[in-house]
Amino acid sequence: MTAYESQHSTHESQTPSRWIAVFSLTMGVFSLVMAEFLPASLLTPMADSLMISAGQAGQAVTVTAVVALLASLLVTSVTQRLDRRHVLLALSVLMIAANLIVAFAPHLAWLLVGRVLLGVALGGFWALSAATVMRLVSEHDVPRALSLLFTGVPIATISAAALGSYLGDMVGWRNVFLLTTALSGLTLVLQYFTLPRMAPGRPTPLGTLVSVIKRPGMAVGIVAILLVFCGHFAFFTYIRPFLEGISRMGINELSSTLLAFGVANFIGTLAAGYLLERSLRLTLLLMPLVMGVLGWLLATLGGFSMGTDIFMVALWGFAFGAVPVAWSTWITRVVPDEAESGGGLIVASIQLAIALGAAIGGVMFDISGVLGVCATAGTLLLAAAALVLVGVRTRPIASTDSDAVAAACL
Repeated sequence: MTAYESQHSTHESQTPSRWIAVFSLTMGVFSLVMAEFLPASLLTPMADSLMISAGQAGQAVTVTAVVALLASLLVTSVTQRLDRRHVLLALSVLMIAANLIVAFAPHLAWLLVGRVLLGVALGGFWALSAATVMRLVSEHDVPRALSLLFTGVPIATISAAALGSYLGDMVGWRNVFLLTTALSGLTLVLQYFTLPRMAPGRPTPLGTLVSVIKRPGMAVGIVAILLVFCGHFAFFTYIRPFLEGISRMGINELSSTLLAFGVANFIGTLAAGYLLERSLRLTLLLMPLVMGVLGWLLATLGGFSMGTDIFMVALWGFAFGAVPVAWSTWITRVVPDEAESGGGLIVASIQLAIALGAAIGGVMFDISGVLGVCATAGTLLLAAAALVLVGVRTRPIASTDSDAVAAACL
């Protein structure tokens, strides 16, 4: 360990818990995820206003995900010498600018510019979030802090779907994005007054990503992440056709079921901290196992009883609520020395899995209908559980000297 690393480690170990700062990061998660998924609930009025097709308006979501994937891999390296407080505040400013540009976009080009900026903020924030939490709270409190951080995701998802469409009808889609801008501004103020100065750690050249993924067991973990999120989003993308076509739900039952999914997802996120304090490996294994079994049950028993379908969908939401928290905790455990680079790899993997899951689900939907989607999702999730059981490590994975040399050269 170098003198710098020793001093840095000692300083971080003495950092007191800052739960208000963690909450400010949760606000950041909520604001970013809300902004990311708002176009899905405002697609028709956005397309009409900008005089474009719904498909073109839908690219507002796609471009954000693609840019977030790239940003998650690059931001930690590009900002390696900057105070993490300043980087996080800059990303929040970028989020505000992105929402303002979208709110006043006169045509598609400006809409996409705003969404590109949001993608940079989204990918950069997610890449830094787990490592930042590690520096704000004690090691024992990391699972609980990550659980708090991720509660912003289900709340934002529900809000984007329900509030987005409701407020869009009341005040117009542009004003919805202005309200999101105001929320982003509140987040920036809270972060400004609560986030402490956080000196950058060791320099993280781009080669660090290569050296991290080359560590024994890391590639297996990344593949497991891809399978889990790919399976989930294959199902979730087509949950509405399942509930309408197989469960034969009307609009009221559909809305209630999606709300139940969101509430259960929120509870699962809160429960994740409790589960992870007891066993990280069991949580990583149990959640995809439960979801995989549910996928096959929905494929074989779906439509038998509406009440049973609602229960299984809600249970799926609960199980998935713990998944992002569990894998973020995993990366802080196995590569604590490169948590930022590891966080970037996870974010990139998730963004890729979202795209792959939707694509695989679409192919299966065309081939065998929504029941085929459920079976495919279940298979992917069971494969993820099997991979966790036989190949995923939960103890720190040390880097080799050759990896360190290779990273430094890139």
